Amino acid sequence: MASEPEPEGPAIDQSLLECSAEETAGKWLQSTDLTREVYQHLAHYVPKIYCRGPNPFPQREDMLAQLVLLGPMEWYICGEDPAFGFPKLEQANKPSHLCGRVFKVGEPTYSCRDCAVDPTCVLCMECFLGSIHRDHRYRMTTSGGGGFCDCGDTEAWKEGPYCEKHKLNTSEIEEEEDPLIHLPEDVITRTYNIFAIMFHYAVEILTWEKESELPADLEMVEKPDTYYCMLFNDEVHTYEQVIYTLQKAVNCTQKEAIGFATTVDRDGRRSVRYGDFPYCEQAKSVIVRNTSRQTKPLKVQVMHSSIVAHQNFGLKLLSWLGSIIGYSDGLRRILCQVGLQEGPDGENSSLVDRLMLSDSKLWKGARSVYHQLFMSSLLMDLKYKKLFAVRFAKNYERLQSDYVTDDHDREYSIADLSVQIFTVPSLARMLITEENLLTIIIKTFMDHLRHRDAQGRFQFERYTALQAFKFRRVQSLILDLKYVLISKPTEWSDDLRQKFLEGFDAFLELLKCMQGMDPVTRQVGQHIEMEPEWEAAFTLQMKLTHVISMMQDWCALDEKVLIEAYKKCLAVLMQCHGGFTDGEQPVTLSICGHSVETIRYCVSQKKVSIHLPVTRLLAGLHVLLSKSEVAYKFPELLPLSELSPPMLIEYPLRCLVLCAQVHAGMWRRNGFSLVNQIYYYHNVKCRREMFDKDIIMLQTGVSMMDPNHFLMIMLSRFELYQIFSTPDYGKRLSSETTHKDVVQQNNTLIEEMLYLIIMLVGERFSPGVGQVNATDEIKREIIHQLSIKPMAHSELVKSLPEDENKETGMESVIEAVAHFKKPGLTGRGMYELKPECAKEFNLYFYHFSRAEQSKAEEAQRKLKRQNREDTALPPPILPPFCPLFASLVNILQSDVMLYIIRTILHWAVEHNGCAWSEAMLQRVLHLIGMALQEEKQHLENVMEEHVVTFTFAQKISKPGEAPNNSSSILAMLETLQNAPYLEVHKDMIRWILKTFNAIKKMRESSSTSSVAETEGTITEESSRDKDKAERKRKAEIARLRREKVMAQMSEMQRNFIDENKDLFQQTVAEEASNSAVLDNSPMVSDTTLTALGPAQTQVPKQRQFVTCILCQEEQEVKVESKAMVLAAFVQRSTVLSKNRNKVIQDPEKYDPLFMHPDLSCGTHTGSCGHVMHAHCWQRYFDSVQAKEQRRQQRLRLHTSYDVENGEFLCPLCECLSNTVIPLLLPPRNIFNNRLNFSDQPNLTQWIRTISQQTKALQILRKEERIPNIASSKNSENMDELQLPEGFRPDFHPKNPYSDSIKEMLTTFGTATYKVGLKVHPNEEDPRVPIMCWGSCAYTIQSIERILSDEDKPLFGPLPCRLDDCLRSLTRFAAAHWTVALLSVVQGHFCKLFASLVPNDNYGDLPCILDIDMFHLLVGLVLAFPALQCQDFSGISLGTGDLHIFHLVTMAHIIQILLTSCTEENEMDQETPAGEEELAVLALYKTLRQHTGSALKEIPSGWHLWRRVRTGIMPFLKCSALFFHYLNGVPSPPEIQVSGTSHFEHLCNYLSLPNNLICLFQENSEITKLLIESWCQHNEVKRYLEGERDAISYPRESNKLIDLPEDYSSLINQASNFSCPKSGGDKSRAPTLCLVCGTLLCSQSYCCQTELEGEDVGACTAHTYSCGSGVGIFLRVRECQVLFLAGKTKGCFYSPPYLDDYGETDQGLRRGNPLHLCKERFKKIQKLWHQHSITEEIGHAQEANQTLVGIDWQHL
Repeated sequence: MASEPEPEGPAIDQSLLECSAEETAGKWLQSTDLTREVYQHLAHYVPKIYCRGPNPFPQREDMLAQLVLLGPMEWYICGEDPAFGFPKLEQANKPSHLCGRVFKVGEPTYSCRDCAVDPTCVLCMECFLGSIHRDHRYRMTTSGGGGFCDCGDTEAWKEGPYCEKHKLNTSEIEEEEDPLIHLPEDVITRTYNIFAIMFHYAVEILTWEKESELPADLEMVEKPDTYYCMLFNDEVHTYEQVIYTLQKAVNCTQKEAIGFATTVDRDGRRSVRYGDFPYCEQAKSVIVRNTSRQTKPLKVQVMHSSIVAHQNFGLKLLSWLGSIIGYSDGLRRILCQVGLQEGPDGENSSLVDRLMLSDSKLWKGARSVYHQLFMSSLLMDLKYKKLFAVRFAKNYERLQSDYVTDDHDREYSIADLSVQIFTVPSLARMLITEENLLTIIIKTFMDHLRHRDAQGRFQFERYTALQAFKFRRVQSLILDLKYVLISKPTEWSDDLRQKFLEGFDAFLELLKCMQGMDPVTRQVGQHIEMEPEWEAAFTLQMKLTHVISMMQDWCALDEKVLIEAYKKCLAVLMQCHGGFTDGEQPVTLSICGHSVETIRYCVSQKKVSIHLPVTRLLAGLHVLLSKSEVAYKFPELLPLSELSPPMLIEYPLRCLVLCAQVHAGMWRRNGFSLVNQIYYYHNVKCRREMFDKDIIMLQTGVSMMDPNHFLMIMLSRFELYQIFSTPDYGKRLSSETTHKDVVQQNNTLIEEMLYLIIMLVGERFSPGVGQVNATDEIKREIIHQLSIKPMAHSELVKSLPEDENKETGMESVIEAVAHFKKPGLTGRGMYELKPECAKEFNLYFYHFSRAEQSKAEEAQRKLKRQNREDTALPPPILPPFCPLFASLVNILQSDVMLYIIRTILHWAVEHNGCAWSEAMLQRVLHLIGMALQEEKQHLENVMEEHVVTFTFAQKISKPGEAPNNSSSILAMLETLQNAPYLEVHKDMIRWILKTFNAIKKMRESSSTSSVAETEGTITEESSRDKDKAERKRKAEIARLRREKVMAQMSEMQRNFIDENKDLFQQTVAEEASNSAVLDNSPMVSDTTLTALGPAQTQVPKQRQFVTCILCQEEQEVKVESKAMVLAAFVQRSTVLSKNRNKVIQDPEKYDPLFMHPDLSCGTHTGSCGHVMHAHCWQRYFDSVQAKEQRRQQRLRLHTSYDVENGEFLCPLCECLSNTVIPLLLPPRNIFNNRLNFSDQPNLTQWIRTISQQTKALQILRKEERIPNIASSKNSENMDELQLPEGFRPDFHPKNPYSDSIKEMLTTFGTATYKVGLKVHPNEEDPRVPIMCWGSCAYTIQSIERILSDEDKPLFGPLPCRLDDCLRSLTRFAAAHWTVALLSVVQGHFCKLFASLVPNDNYGDLPCILDIDMFHLLVGLVLAFPALQCQDFSGISLGTGDLHIFHLVTMAHIIQILLTSCTEENEMDQETPAGEEELAVLALYKTLRQHTGSALKEIPSGWHLWRRVRTGIMPFLKCSALFFHYLNGVPSPPEIQVSGTSHFEHLCNYLSLPNNLICLFQENSEITKLLIESWCQHNEVKRYLEGERDAISYPRESNKLIDLPEDYSSLINQASNFSCPKSGGDKSRAPTLCLVCGTLLCSQSYCCQTELEGEDVGACTAHTYSCGSGVGIFLRVRECQVLFLAGKTKGCFYSPPYLDDYGETDQGLRRGNPLHLCKERFKKIQKLWHQHSITEEIGHAQEANQTLVGIDWQHL
């Protein structure tokens, strides 16, 4: 970027290094004008040290600054060498009892829900682990940075303020002693001098605003012309925009631009160009031009290099001050004094004030440095914390205005310190009384919301992004208000009362501006055009909810304050209702002889608003009067007589009517904004201060009115007065064919009105309305939530209202009402309602939404049916009202109410001619029930001689008065009890009548003797018995009917079988034969089963029929028929790998013939087991491809499969696949159709024969390569080449398979080769057969591993998809040589064979330690037919298999013996050595001879034999699986059960001797030679001499890493992890690889690397090195598991960490302590072992389309 690059930066000026700190300090001590001296020193040296080129050199700059600039100051303060001076100060200092650790971003913080004063009180990890809170209910969060640890602050904790470490420092705290007494006088003076000068310098230079000149006393003599083009951070432009602009402006590479952008984002500014003024100015103009189009341009300044130098040093100084004051409290006190000392300019001139007020002008880096300094100085010194708090409060308004106009995030603003100050109870109190803080905050808030309408209410503009952004900033003021109010005062001073009430006044002003905002008018005719703005008002309401509640809590604490507040609130409400009755003609309503006057008002025609905070606040205060009994103690002080109840109820009633009309569909044309408002009005976040308070306000009003009057006003507001005041209205409605909508609407409105009455009488669970306490209220909420369905803890918490401390109070009561059920492997823990709580269920609970109510009703009725009870849901018994609200119950027995009930029942009786609904009737029945319950309660609790005035029962048994002399309510109920159309409500009516009788008896018994009572019970009993008998009879009838139906069905079945006899027998027979094939067929079971060799058990040929899933056609699998295929998925795998660091440099040249035993990367094949015709599959795949091409033209979204790589989803199960395996018959039977001679050669002869044959082949191959040499030469060669007897190398066998099968063999072979080697497909490549054999071997090995890890038997019931996959894969691999070049396969065989039997033609073969024997066995066995088909001497294939197997087994035994380690010092078995032990010892001795005694001596044969047995077990198991699928010999039943090791059975099945060492003894002459040749290999010698390692056997199973039990230790580990690329920066998304335990910096620009020509994130890059494309990660900050496969596939998976309620917490939102769930972690590990990660991702992406759109490669 500079004109000429300076790679290592300018050379260091020698004069700087010669500068002596001691001398400089000495000079300063003599000086008379210290300030001038110091400034001259700085003016001279700072520009020489800092900013000497385009790129900063922080290490060197810091070193020089320490030497030249800070060193002298340290000497000056100490007066001696600081290395001695500071430790002395430290010793004299008392260690602080405050922790004060400032949090980094992402660091875990802990808050205690039991002891913290409020949720902002947090501990750092270290203090938390040493505190008492670790055993409490704590909450864990990750810090956003910037707060500090509150350990040691007694005001922050109710108990346990100190951790173990800080407790020690509290022993001798005297009250506020002066920390300066510990410092010598002279040190104090010197420190004071230097601090004053330096702090002043730093503040001056940081707040300096000129770009090219310095303050006068810092100007340099000669000023070089060097400038910086400085780019500043803002929160408007995105990373991409900045990077793009920089590339254009300062023509740098993208990498450099990314570097710049990251630094700008982190530090807030970065120079992007260095040079003379015009050069920098030009870059500036480009940047400004490029970024000013969309928004305001990026901030860029061209600054002189010396200014930048001084600013950088200024920041360094502030950090230095912060570290110096750490040595002693005295030094800290001095700094605080310096900072808060008033300057010469009076108000706001102290250094601290100057910094605070220029906060929004500073850049990010400078802000965080000085905030840190404030935290470590001012906030840690209790005396100065107070003084600072006062300064902060005085400047509050300015600071907040700065913050609102600034665009940096809250944590970078000084305003954010409010949380440190306002949450300290003593400071908050002091600021309220002395600085009138409450009023200041509210006034500041109101100033920012300037838009008002004509009535002075808030009016919000359209809620654009910018509006939302500003509004969010303003809301932080509400947060401050919350902080101030969060701790309630215990004693009140007069000052506090007065200032609080002043604040309350301001608050009322705020609410007054909200009263009636956003009014709505009903749209009639056409739909509303523009949705009106509603979000801002509700956001405001939501944010204020807690503040409103807290204001009421404060009022409740002091009787005087409460009375005053009540009066003030009432006065403001009166003002709001000023024009309440003007210009409206009152109307008179009358029903049943009662009449009332009210204003004319129609909700459906006039304006109505849902925002009524003043009314609702008054309701809250009214309840407090009742709760605190102030209403009864000082009635004379309260203006209760001035209250006009109709005025109080008017607005809340309108609000509720609005809701009812919206439900009735009358406001459809008002669009969604209204629906949303109604939703939030009832929503758990708002309802506490909205809906609930409206109900309370109505209750308040009604308790002071004649209930008849209230009911008439209510009918009028619901616009139902007409219906009930005109007789026969119902009939008229139905006879005139009225509009159906109107009937429907009126019905809904009547239902809603009845519901409202139920709520007014039934909702008594607010303390103060009913005689209950707060826990009763929560209990009731929980009971009703759980009566809908069992719920998880988090769901329950969400459905309960939180208080200001984010608590719901649920934990204290949940045990009483619910049982907890633990979760299984998936799902979460659930709470279920205790059955005894069901009786408290109220169907009309006021917080149910419509849907919840119907769900709850259904659930409760179902429960009652299960318990064989009647399904009535009677109203529960309610607690009594408080005296202030006691008259509410009279609604139930008022004349108008009875009239309404009677009318509706009358409609129901004459159900045909009337417009009524069942819901209406159900509500009426509920109301009658409530009234009867109420009367019953009154009678039970009545005192002696008192008369119960609640006489509902009596009233309902009287017939109605004129005009229509209808029958009594009771009589109508009896009529309805038998109405056939009311089946559902029968039980309820029966319950009502029963309760009525009980009440009658109680009344009688209280007046007469108790004789009648018994009679009554008898009649009641008899009626109940009748009831039971009736039920029993019905049940009996039902049972008989069921039995009859069953009998009919089985009869029909029998007839069907008789008719189709032949067919049926046939299927039975088939089933029998099928099962015989599966469970080793009976013909075979009497002999022992042998899987290979000449003695191989002969299995009768089975015919295999399969059905194609695409065309449903059935077909037999034959050699010559069309191919049938299985959908399969081939993938590279490192699941078994013992060495993940191996990288194949050049896949095109790599030779995979020998697999190393570390299995560093294998090829795994899996299948879902669904069968198709090859041609059907081809057609399906072509259509998928065509669809993909069309889709690419339309839109560029990924699908969950990548068609270009040959991927598709299985058409049946949507399982991800990328190729198909052909289905074949056992191939060995097809090749092995020669005569079997009885005398087969033994191992020695066979090896000789094969060696001769391979040699002959090699000579022939050589000749084919060099054909044109003279014929004489040729003939000589021919003499040499004695062809072994019966060997015809010119013979080429005919391929038995049909063309379509051959094509599929090639297809699958090529796919395996392509995926396994990551190369382009090439079916001719000689490595194709090797990859096919390798995939077969690797897949068998991985399945053997899974079975062993889970202790399952080898041949137990495998899932059929695995079984099919292994069978097809093995048969395919065995048949693949028929489509490869014969010479190629023979060449592979010769080379594989030569690795065991030495051959001079091959030089560089791996030694026996570096070959995985099972891969070798599979390769040899499957390549052998290519040699054997040319051999006509009569050696059978079986013999070859057997000898190959024996040979490889011997090699494996030697491998095990060579690598067995000798650590075991176990007790020797005292048993006499058996033959196995002796044989092993003898073999080991032979080995020691051949290796020249480099092997250690092992005393006991028992150890050796045990080692051989355990080491060879996996190999034997894999071989058994391999030969079982290859030759189709059923497995012996003994191996099909788990239990003991099946060593002997395996040996028998594989025709091995039980004593494996016999193999060596039987063929001793050749084995000696072989062992010798194996041991002579150079690598074996190196291993024995300890120069290299080798894999030992059996190989350990790979597991995912061990995770800590407690999640917080993971968070802590991650918070200490810094990004490896961007020097020491904390990583934002630390991600843990669960396979190898590496921490990665995911999802960030800094750690992107290039992979195959594309930029990918750290995780994707890691999957390629660690999991060959597949990765399992844990994202630590989000607590979620991430699966990745390739670059385009990924999904999130539920983490293995659960909280105590059995729930995961993805995103750590709830913060409950999380612990490792072993089972879930095992499940993830199992997915990994089974190679199912890719499949899991496929299913997830198919199920959730949003996952497809994520750019996984950037993670």
